[in-house]
Amino acid sequence: MTILYIILGVITAIILWAVWAYNNFVTLTNRTKEAWSDIDVQLKRRYDLIPNLINAVKGYMKHEKGTFEKVTEMRVKAMGAEGTANKGMAENMLTDALKSLFAVAENYPDLKANENFVELQRELTDTENKIQASRRFYNTNVRDLNIGLESFPQSIIGNMFKFQAQEFFELDESESKAARKPVEVKF
Repeated sequence: MTILYIILGVITAIILWAVWAYNNFVTLTNRTKEAWSDIDVQLKRRYDLIPNLINAVKGYMKHEKGTFEKVTEMRVKAMGAEGTANKGMAENMLTDALKSLFAVAENYPDLKANENFVELQRELTDTENKIQASRRFYNTNVRDLNIGLESFPQSIIGNMFKFQAQEFFELDESESKAARKPVEVKF
């Protein structure tokens, strides 16, 4: 009789663990989807700000047509990008195009004093910060999900119920290297 109780106890423990593992994967998958949704919201906000920014600077920067076209082209590519890796690459190209626009804007003192431009620049900076925070939140959830899918014995449940590993939303190699370099301060 004692052996029967031991066997029933082990079976119950295995079933409880399997239920916990399954529910954990469901939770991690939903958190990852939520985190990607947060990124999408911030990216949409960024896409909406860009035309306003371009309209604010057009009057000042009449000879910078190529810069406007580049920003507009990269915005369209970023909006249409599918998949995490392609979205990340398109967003990095858009960020570079925006950096070019702000670098050119430095040559126009009247533009830098324009309240509308300053406010749009502030909002865009705030949005960039929110995108970074959302990216970190997403990548944390992807990490936790992927670790669970790769760890034994949880991987058994993950594979049995066909949970999928997700891709990280990362900086491109050049931006990543630049982000790791120490900041140079000049007085």
